[in-house]
Amino acid sequence: MNLALTDEQALLQRTVREFAEAEVQPRAREIDETGNFSRETFRKAAALGLAGVAIPDRYGGAGFDHTGYAIVIEEISRVCASTGVILSVQNSLYADPVCRFGTEEQKEKFLTPFARGERIGCYALTEPQAGSNAAALRTAAVRRGDRYIVNGAKAWITNGGVADAALVYVNTDRDRAEKGITALIVERGTPGFHVGKEEKKLGIHATACTELSFTDCEVPAENRLGAEGEGYKIALATLDGGRIGIAAQATGIAQGAFEHALEYAQQRTAFGHPIADFQAIQFMLADMATEIDAARLLVRKAAWKQDTGARFTMEASVAKLFASEMATRVTHKAMQIHGGNGYSREYPVERMYRDARITEIYEGTSEIQRLIIAAGVLKTVLKNVPKNVPKNY
Repeated sequence: MNLALTDEQALLQRTVREFAEAEVQPRAREIDETGNFSRETFRKAAALGLAGVAIPDRYGGAGFDHTGYAIVIEEISRVCASTGVILSVQNSLYADPVCRFGTEEQKEKFLTPFARGERIGCYALTEPQAGSNAAALRTAAVRRGDRYIVNGAKAWITNGGVADAALVYVNTDRDRAEKGITALIVERGTPGFHVGKEEKKLGIHATACTELSFTDCEVPAENRLGAEGEGYKIALATLDGGRIGIAAQATGIAQGAFEHALEYAQQRTAFGHPIADFQAIQFMLADMATEIDAARLLVRKAAWKQDTGARFTMEASVAKLFASEMATRVTHKAMQIHGGNGYSREYPVERMYRDARITEIYEGTSEIQRLIIAAGVLKTVLKNVPKNVPKNY
């Protein structure tokens, strides 16, 4: 693993940072306050190739690696977490699984226009009663001839209110538990497919996060992604990549908050000195810088592992766990450094503090990440146990 960015990655980082500061940052406060999904910003991001960063150019993507993708999400999230997660869902939760598991016909219809940013996608796994326990989903689909009849509801679907297509996970055989889950691509406008209420959230207000419902919704069998019963495998494989995106988002939020706190500490005076002169503030800044750097390295490691083609579940969970909890700590300190002003909506750290909290929850809670990491650690330990050690070791 080479820690230095390639010339291409460094150029991508500069380009995206310039775009973020010129086009995304000026609207960040407005879309947070209104909750309006910014199609204009999405369109401009797509023009730079940011709707399909790691998708091959033959399918309309920009053709970068996943390290490049992580850089993009971090740089956008540094100024606006809502825009960061909108692009993360478009890239890693919708486009990536269609690219990996779709047929050529499906890629032409359901990937290329999405990777170009002409259409918007979403990922519909979570249900009111099935969050961390995704295998317990109740949305059902029955095969009738060349169609699936879908009934059920999804919850907390980012991009759901504006998506042109949803990657929907349904139960096609309840008796087989997770082996009975199937993935279907459902287009907006399909009879029986309805967009429900938009969620009122603590942060990331402009993400068009909604409920989706299906009532005798007829979906062509040709829209099935992978084989029947392979949906759970597709969902988990997709979440591995998605967790890298959220880890990058969390790192970006923390980086933005740190930069605001650093600037504020040098300008704000108390007792006749800039507060940056005080050791208490210096220690907070030191801890923030250290944790952000550690998180970024974990994100880059996970993205690098994904690019090797090897399994990267463990690395993605480690990066997501550390980066998300780090973002909460760093934004907390950034607000503390701002004092009373940090509690005011006039300062960006207030928004960043609210936005950071969700990174510990979506695409797998911190508790789920710890279970995954523990399973990986124990598997490694048990594999290396000498043969003469008792089995109850």
